[in-house]
Amino acid sequence: MRLMLAILAACLSLGMSVTAEAGDHRANSLPGWEAVGRLNIAGKYMCTGTLIAPNLVLTAAHCVYDARTGRQVNPTGIRFEAGLDGRRVKASRMATKAVVHPSYEYRAAGKNQLGHDLAVLRLASPISQAEVRPFGTAPAGGKGTNLNVLSYSYHNATRPSLEQGCQVISQRTRLLVMSCQVDFGASGAPVLELRPGQSPRIVSVISSKAAMGRRPVSISTTLDNTLQAMMRAAI
Repeated sequence: MRLMLAILAACLSLGMSVTAEAGDHRANSLPGWEAVGRLNIAGKYMCTGTLIAPNLVLTAAHCVYDARTGRQVNPTGIRFEAGLDGRRVKASRMATKAVVHPSYEYRAAGKNQLGHDLAVLRLASPISQAEVRPFGTAPAGGKGTNLNVLSYSYHNATRPSLEQGCQVISQRTRLLVMSCQVDFGASGAPVLELRPGQSPRIVSVISSKAAMGRRPVSISTTLDNTLQAMMRAAI
């Protein structure tokens, strides 16, 4: 099936000078939501990341590149703020290492490579599970699956927004096209599967926003066994 997509902004990072706090605080309804946090990148940009092990954070690969120079940023300049809620944060750690998907290539002018847009950050010290419990991962469902996105963004820079019931419109190899609408700062946000009685599980990571005709959509990168290799390399 052919799918015509106009990519509006492959890099959804946001300059750190923006500090808007308006927005929906429905994240409190999601058990364990504090595993999701804001990434402050070199004091210039922001993205969203998720704790997937006590000392590992999952995000989008393009978040660890400087949009102006095209070079990978020094990971020691990246701070993960887990469960940021207004002026309160559940746990805060600096990163020490960034492992990018082995097939990812950063491209300038917002034309980042989709399908391999994943990175794992190692934190300077683990976050105790008594403070924040990491999210697990799961395979992505197919077309018609309903998923959820929890992200920080331009309009929710200090409080995350939970968008529920996002429908998978199309699935390609390593890509999901969804009805979720995301904004700058949402790069790296987890796309979550929610099942009754179970903790949320990550099935993909937000890469970009796009349009199908006049319909706003979002694009995410799905997870596979490569993630396990990236996690081992980050330790």
